[in-house]
Amino acid sequence: MARYLLMRFGQALITLVLAVVVIFIGVRMLPGDAADVLVSQDTSGRLDVNQVREALGLNAPLPVQFVRYVGGLLHGNWGMSISTGQPVTVAIGQTLPLTLQLTFMALFVATICGILFGIVASLRKGRIEEWATNGVALFFLSVPSFWLGMILILVFAVTLHWLPASGFTPFFTDPVKNLVGMIMPVFVLSTGLSAVTMRQTRAGMLETLGSDFIRSARAHGLPRHQVIWGHAVRNSVIAVVTIVNLQLGFLIAGAVVTEQVFVLPGFGKLMLGAIASRDYAVVQGVVIVIALLYVTINLLTDVVYTLIDPRVRISGRKH
Repeated sequence: MARYLLMRFGQALITLVLAVVVIFIGVRMLPGDAADVLVSQDTSGRLDVNQVREALGLNAPLPVQFVRYVGGLLHGNWGMSISTGQPVTVAIGQTLPLTLQLTFMALFVATICGILFGIVASLRKGRIEEWATNGVALFFLSVPSFWLGMILILVFAVTLHWLPASGFTPFFTDPVKNLVGMIMPVFVLSTGLSAVTMRQTRAGMLETLGSDFIRSARAHGLPRHQVIWGHAVRNSVIAVVTIVNLQLGFLIAGAVVTEQVFVLPGFGKLMLGAIASRDYAVVQGVVIVIALLYVTINLLTDVVYTLIDPRVRISGRKH
């Protein structure tokens, strides 16, 4: 298992390096640069584009710029925001915790609810419970997250006054107010992934329950709960881990929309503001952090595979 995990770590590191290269080149292929933005914002007319570009190191050859940028990344210098004048790492550090909390709370809720309702739907096949769970899942897959968010705000914030419509309180400032304020955003963000997880769990459970080893376990007189939870569920969630990993990208993208609907000062707001103001240093830093999150989650997924599927530990690859 150690050899397999070491190999996957090496692959993740190579992926991250390639992502940095692609992001660096992609940002510089965009029209304009930081010098153009700074000169366009200068009302006095004293700034010269070439002088600003020289001061920012943009006149250097592209390989030289890349080496300088990578060196800065390794030393914690990700550049400066031309909009706020603060380091990119500071802007990311101020907004990333909120988005991570929102994303992982939604991931936890979606995974738990999706697996539980998927199990119920598979065990109650052809009954009202299966029809109800399938109907709810189809509804959440069809409804846009921004529309659902606005409906929740209208009902629970404007009409009933049960939950705050917007705003954010840091967890360590007031944990209760923080969690209350995250109820609607987490629900909106988790619905789509929960529906996908439920349908995948149901399909996996139905396939597993019809397998020979399940019939053999029942024939040997194992209790029903042991057959379901000890054998069927464990074999079914292997595919669910893959689905959750693949859907994580949509979850991060959905966090951008959710933060806009509930006016949360998170990563999404930072990214959209940087794109609108052509703050390429911030855009570059944001995309690198997202790539790092993707690589880390994929690596953790491989670790989970080794824990729930013994074949990975034996053969060194996923089946």
